[in-house]
Amino acid sequence: MDLGIAGKWALVCGASKGLGFGCAQALMREGGNVLLVARGGDVLQASADKLIAAYEGSTGATAKFVSEDITTPQGRQAVFAVRSDFDIVVTNAGGPPTGDFRDWDRDAWIRALDANMLTPIELIKATVDGMAARGFGRIVNITSGAVKAPIDILGLSNGARSGLTGFVAGVARSGLAAKGVTINNLLPGAFDTDRLQGVMQGAAKKTSQAIEVVMAARRNTIPARRFGTVEEFGAICAFLCSQHAGYINGQNVLADGGAYPGTF
Repeated sequence: MDLGIAGKWALVCGASKGLGFGCAQALMREGGNVLLVARGGDVLQASADKLIAAYEGSTGATAKFVSEDITTPQGRQAVFAVRSDFDIVVTNAGGPPTGDFRDWDRDAWIRALDANMLTPIELIKATVDGMAARGFGRIVNITSGAVKAPIDILGLSNGARSGLTGFVAGVARSGLAAKGVTINNLLPGAFDTDRLQGVMQGAAKKTSQAIEVVMAARRNTIPARRFGTVEEFGAICAFLCSQHAGYINGQNVLADGGAYPGTF
């Protein structure tokens, strides 16, 4: 299937590894040009070089990278200094730390909101009008399966990402939709990433169990009996960004191997 995104420009945040890298990889595989953003300069450059080597010759796509913290005004300014117009934006920032809500002060909450709610809103605000003027735009916010099935130790993430979800529910159904711009949230369940390792370590510490025991127990809660891969997550993202997904808008797309137990 031709996704129809060859030659389009995508901004992918948190793209040096994990789910963000999987999305950048899938978009370049389809011929999309990507500006990768992440904080770790060396890892980011290595990731960009890897993608260019793999896809520039075969698909004609290219990659640029900016080593900045997208959750800060200075970081966003640096990104938009490289390129201001994007056809596709994939928002993604590292989740806040796990813990007990009793230990989180106001500053902890503000950091979580800045990274996982306000930054995506700022990126949406900066790009959607240009997308609408050109008649095509795709925004995919990488949030979390915890939006639908909250996890107690992820309270900061639960709160901030749920706030973003509420915002997107409104703006996705504004006049932007009639101008070819879709905004969706992609909710990962348990994917094999550094973030999953961190959450599992937090759970292991809280329950005084070995991390291997905690990981095995988590796998057993997933009907697929495995963790997801970044490659399959990226493929879902690429489809949501495609010309074929124009009628999917304002949705929370859950990718969790069937772990969520609800009917809706």
